[in-house]
Amino acid sequence: MKRILFITTILLFGSFVSPLFAQQDSFIKDFLERFENSRKYLLLVAETMPEENYEFKATPESLSFAENLMHIGFAIDWHSQSLLGGRASREWKTDTIYKTANKSKAEMIATIDKTFDEATELIENFDAAQLDDELDYFGLKRTKRQIFLLLADHITHHRGQMFVYMRLNDLVPPRYVLFQ
Repeated sequence: MKRILFITTILLFGSFVSPLFAQQDSFIKDFLERFENSRKYLLLVAETMPEENYEFKATPESLSFAENLMHIGFAIDWHSQSLLGGRASREWKTDTIYKTANKSKAEMIATIDKTFDEATELIENFDAAQLDDELDYFGLKRTKRQIFLLLADHITHHRGQMFVYMRLNDLVPPRYVLFQ
């Protein structure tokens, strides 16, 4: 009788826990698919803008096209490596990796591509059991799952600004890519 109760308990527990882990794992899988599509789309945008327009700004106080691109890289690094991965944050004021100074278009694109590679590796190895762990995000409590979503939103936000810059330079941005 004890054995039947034990087996029943394990089966019931497994029927509740297994779907939870599957949902967490599918979140990571779905995010990685979206993240890779976002990478391809961003790199296509960066390739499409002529290098001579990389310093274009819509207004004097705006980020340039190049600064938007590198800011995306800095944010990918910070959200993935620091917030999700626990590495100490880079200091924006002293960082040289994500600054545009003395970088060609090709160097900036290579930096962004490498940043996506590093973030993808971290995300592929991310422990889905940590998705509900909370941390401080500019004074707000956010789960690591929310950090993933904030990262995706941030890329989209700045890429949208880059589209406007392309239009202001009489360029047609690449066609919209679904699920990114």
